[in-house]
Amino acid sequence: MASLAGSSISMQPRQTLQPLRATEQERKEWLASHLPLHNADTLVKCFGQAKPETVDKVCEIVRKQLALPSDKAVTGESKFAELGADSLDTVEIVMGLEEEFGITVEEDNAQSISTVHDAAELIDKLCGEKSA
Repeated sequence: MASLAGSSISMQPRQTLQPLRATEQERKEWLASHLPLHNADTLVKCFGQAKPETVDKVCEIVRKQLALPSDKAVTGESKFAELGADSLDTVEIVMGLEEEFGITVEEDNAQSISTVHDAAELIDKLCGEKSA
């Protein structure tokens, strides 16, 4: 039997990998620190990630449109339906977003929005197209 004396082989059991439970902000920070990107706009274009300030503004508009109490959490992962929005509320949210950001959301795009983050990504995309 071979001797392991002086060897750098570790006989410790391997740790199992835990599912990634990072927040949206933690994922963005990790990407920014591991990829040679120049700014948040580049990150949005490359990975479809919404800018944090866009997500914050959408959260604010959703909270206002749905008249949510201040203790009700609204995050990028919040689904409109889970916040109590019906189809009319969703249309009003989209109209509020169009007004706030100076964009026009086509009906087929509006139907694909189910979360705050979906809305923020679409807004960043439309604003980028508008300025190009």
